[in-house]
Amino acid sequence: MGELTSYRLSEIGEANCRIWGRYSGKLDPLALFWTGSGIEWNVQASELWVDVETDYDCHEQWMSVLVNGAHVSRQMLPKGRSEICLFRNMNSQETKTIRLMKDVQAMSDDERACFLIHGVRTDGTFHPVEPRAYKFEFIGDSITSGEGTIGAKKEWDWISMFFSSVHDYATLVSEACGAECHIISQSGWGTLTGWDNDPRHALPLYYEKVCGLLKGERNLAYGAGEDYDFSKWQPDAVIVNLGTNDMSAFDQPEWRDDKTGQTFKQHKDEDGSLIKEDAERFEQAVVGFLGKLRTYNPKAHLVWTYGMLGSPLLRLIEHAVLTYRAQTGDENVAFVLLPDTTSESVGSREHPGKKSHEAAAQVLTNYLKAYLAAK
Repeated sequence: MGELTSYRLSEIGEANCRIWGRYSGKLDPLALFWTGSGIEWNVQASELWVDVETDYDCHEQWMSVLVNGAHVSRQMLPKGRSEICLFRNMNSQETKTIRLMKDVQAMSDDERACFLIHGVRTDGTFHPVEPRAYKFEFIGDSITSGEGTIGAKKEWDWISMFFSSVHDYATLVSEACGAECHIISQSGWGTLTGWDNDPRHALPLYYEKVCGLLKGERNLAYGAGEDYDFSKWQPDAVIVNLGTNDMSAFDQPEWRDDKTGQTFKQHKDEDGSLIKEDAERFEQAVVGFLGKLRTYNPKAHLVWTYGMLGSPLLRLIEHAVLTYRAQTGDENVAFVLLPDTTSESVGSREHPGKKSHEAAAQVLTNYLKAYLAAK
């Protein structure tokens, strides 16, 4: 082992770093906002340490480390600034691909939540990270956040421990297709409304921002509320997995804002069917989001997926996709039904477990590979 040298990320250089997930463009420090965001290096060294800083009020940050594509560690991070060893005593003559992943979603209700990378220490050298063949963006709710992919089936606590970006279908599909991956996801959120009828909890409202659903002075200072520069990272495919929480809203009480008196509710009829006007309101939200996605991603293949926790809105989503096509003439959009979670594939919090994500990933991988091969 040689002497360790400290580097800021800007000193390593963008060519020698692959940034995963949306970020503000600032490297010193690099703020990680979304599920699966992180950084990747090709480093020829015997050891590598990373200088990280985290904070939270309730939901602590977790990170995973992949060495040459293998998941070798996962840990809860303490508050404040820490130096974490990513590997030690490895062959200094060999170049290792090291990827640090943020395992926890952007916690929109925790204003203090942050995850910063200040730099690294190593006894080796960094080498260029070659671009991957494709770029995929995934948009979704708790399923796409990897909630439930880790932990015992009996677990019901809503805590950071039971989130893992490593095992979610978005990561699995991206690895299978050789794609870079951005994930935009939030548990309980939907297309039109959150699970609780809260219309502020709709991901399309925040799509234009780097991570607009985060609050707090520190997150804003590191660029979470800035307009995202879509020109710097144009995806080959945008995969949306929303609708599960939109359906839940039909079974929940009316939402009311105590400050303004505003209310919102999706309704069912006495026979349990969806009220037509509210069903159409959801469809319009799907059509509108597809239009927004096309505005910012003019060449991407748009894929709306659904079904890992049942598919009661299947007909409405399929109809919305067809409506969007008819209204715009845009044929570069599709719907893909994902396999439902079973008693064998369920994970913690009765969310899709690792086996369920693997099954969904296989369906999406087959579809995307066929699409990309035919381009």
